[in-house]
Amino acid sequence: MGTTVIATGALERAILRTLLYSDLFDYPLTPEEVAHYLSGVPSTADEVRACLARTHNLADRVVAIDGYLALRGREALIARRLVRAASSDRLWQRARRFVRVLRLLPFVRMLAITGALSMNNSTAGDDIDVLIVTAPHRVWLTRACAVALVYVGKLCGDTLCPNYVISEQALTLERRTLFTAHEFAQMVPVYGRCVYDQMCAANRWIQTLLPNAVRPLRSEPDQQPGFIGCTLKRGLERLLAGRLGDALEAWEMRRKIRKFQRKLARPDGDAMLDRDHVKGHFDDYGGPVMRLYAERLTQFES
Repeated sequence: MGTTVIATGALERAILRTLLYSDLFDYPLTPEEVAHYLSGVPSTADEVRACLARTHNLADRVVAIDGYLALRGREALIARRLVRAASSDRLWQRARRFVRVLRLLPFVRMLAITGALSMNNSTAGDDIDVLIVTAPHRVWLTRACAVALVYVGKLCGDTLCPNYVISEQALTLERRTLFTAHEFAQMVPVYGRCVYDQMCAANRWIQTLLPNAVRPLRSEPDQQPGFIGCTLKRGLERLLAGRLGDALEAWEMRRKIRKFQRKLARPDGDAMLDRDHVKGHFDDYGGPVMRLYAERLTQFES
């Protein structure tokens, strides 16, 4: 009986911590999502539901409405989530159109939707955040091609944001925090599933923080291009694979690093610009989130 009590207490704390983290983004969760993103404790959705039903401690702090869980006093977020889900559905339609073009760019090996859209938590006018994995030594050239598509997107009223471009040689994430683990677990691969699997294998540390988030909760078809698209892509890669591509890659990297030098000097930034990374996170969003999360934990667990 003692073992059951300890296990129940650990699961209670994990559920509360998971909901506290999600609440930072004004995002209530379903029991399935709580189980998927459960902090540090392996569990199932049925075990989460059973724990919620039998523990008074959680009942005092967590409210269940229409299949969603929110912190008590934050019930209004459930209606907001439904509104944002509708906005996200419309944004996903446009994101899929961009993916069909992005996958044809030379040296693109994987695409994943990240940020608010990956969680269906977007509002009207939000960015379409995309992570791009490229062939080695072609991150800058690929990003330049993607940026050209950004301008096309603006003409259509969309903001495509390829702010994280890495090569196949840099699949391991640098920062090992809960914020980074969530960002990775939440992203939705849309092209290059085999490379995504390699990225999962390179970041198994995430399972120590989110043991149930082994695979993405949301899935999209792997949008492989057809024969004409593949032929066009291979032709462009052959053209840019040798000295011409090397020269353009080096020139673009030097040009952009010079341009962003002042932003790179920010002490609170999380940017990384080198031959394998174009990570334009000049304002570190993860640091403030983790500090606020630590404050909320202290408040709720004291």
